[in-house]
Amino acid sequence: MATDCIFCKIVAGEIPAAVVRRTDRLVAFRDVSPQAPVHILVIPTEHIASLQEVRDGRLVGDMLIMARDIARDEQIAENGYRVVLNINRDGGQTVFHLHVHLLGGRRLTWPPG
Repeated sequence: MATDCIFCKIVAGEIPAAVVRRTDRLVAFRDVSPQAPVHILVIPTEHIASLQEVRDGRLVGDMLIMARDIARDEQIAENGYRVVLNINRDGGQTVFHLHVHLLGGRRLTWPPG
């Protein structure tokens, strides 16, 4: 755990979050500043700063599968949703703990920003 990482503190239960799913390797919770009606973050329980540091490709696959399953549970899968990974500063990453955004519940436009 990185002591100054907000997502590590959520994993440890030190900061409350609206958790929607948890496994031994992953936690999914609602974003506190949602950009769509459904905006859920899926993070690993282990601190990994970004995709650039991932050593286990299965972890990223598990994150995507969890996002897909949550999209089904949230009833946004049929109409469509977006899964976003922002990597490092120029890629829009603001919290340096690997995470995917699951966004849906409205028509999403392109390009995103």
